[in-house]
Amino acid sequence: MRGILRSPDFRRLWLADGLSQVGNRIDFLVIPLLATTALAASVAEVSLLRTLSTLPYLLLGLQVGAWCDRMRNRPVLITADLARAALIGSVPLAALFGSLSLSHLYAVVLLAGVFTVFFNVAHQTYLPNLVERGELPAANARLQTNLSVAAIAGPGLGGLIVQFIGGAGAMAVDALTYLWSAAWLHRIRTPDVRPEPAERNLRREIGEGLRTVLRHPILRAITLHSAVSSLFQSMFMAVAVVFSVRDLHLEPFMIGLVNTVSLTGALLASAVARRLGARFGAARALFIGGAVYSVSFLPNAFATPGWGLAWYVAGGIASSFGIIVLGVFTVSFQQAITPHELLGRVSSVSQTVVFGVAPLGSLLGGFIAELTTTRVTLYVCGIGILAASAILVASPLRKMRDLPLAEGAVPNN
Repeated sequence: MRGILRSPDFRRLWLADGLSQVGNRIDFLVIPLLATTALAASVAEVSLLRTLSTLPYLLLGLQVGAWCDRMRNRPVLITADLARAALIGSVPLAALFGSLSLSHLYAVVLLAGVFTVFFNVAHQTYLPNLVERGELPAANARLQTNLSVAAIAGPGLGGLIVQFIGGAGAMAVDALTYLWSAAWLHRIRTPDVRPEPAERNLRREIGEGLRTVLRHPILRAITLHSAVSSLFQSMFMAVAVVFSVRDLHLEPFMIGLVNTVSLTGALLASAVARRLGARFGAARALFIGGAVYSVSFLPNAFATPGWGLAWYVAGGIASSFGIIVLGVFTVSFQQAITPHELLGRVSSVSQTVVFGVAPLGSLLGGFIAELTTTRVTLYVCGIGILAASAILVASPLRKMRDLPLAEGAVPNN
């Protein structure tokens, strides 16, 4: 896998992605922590932060895919990074002048979420410009390694910064990571060719992307499984920080440390994912990741202060392992078989479905927690993610060894 880093432009994209991932992970921990501790937000108010951060996928995801197929991708990536740096940077400024409020955080996460949609769709569309199709699994494994390292470093770094200089300081560091990412993207030299001018119809273009996903049985199964899993995972995310603070009685640094240890499964998955594919076949490796992921959220509900934290750590290790293994093979498959002119739309359909249900999951998680307890909410999340695995079992994947990466383009008619 080292060979793919010999490409200077992919290396620059890889570095930019790594910095953005670290920033995302700091943001992921610090914003709800800042709301919980500094602004005394309720569990419902914290869950609304999660809802607003993913709401743009539901509102704009399909349109962004069509727009990204019309534009050069690198300027989109750079603009998204710079915009997020400015938005996140406004939080420590507001805190410095004593004017930080929940409404400010709500506006920041909503607008940053809009630019995150553009970044994520353009990012998946841009990668095939820099590497050959046969190199996509290696390239995606490297990018998934970024996710793993960020998952491990981000919470610990964020918790450490919050512990010593507060949540506002952590947000300032977050803003700097986006600026650094934009600088690396600016150094990419591979020409980013503008798509050929053509008569455009937004509704027709979105329909082409939807039909491509719906008519391909593997894409359809993977997308549906990801969407159902995302619903319950978003419920978990909406209450996880509140559960850590109020049920497990953890300090900010300990929350970051527990998350860091829990997410070592992601680093392990990045190291072994391609080996699993080579040994068992890509489809079976995807099933292995799905099986581990399906049982990984139930242990969280058993966590208690003290030694009972081991349940929380075990669940985190298993879930992060499963997520990375699934991601390596599903994203490579999608990029390899989708015609380049449709890649933005297919990517946006997948991301819109997956992230579009996240606001509903966040609201539902907060609602259940308010009516019952955060621990009951964690039980619901675990059972729901386990049930979602039936979608993969019922799909054509169960009869396959390898994903058909070399079959060519998916028919659009």
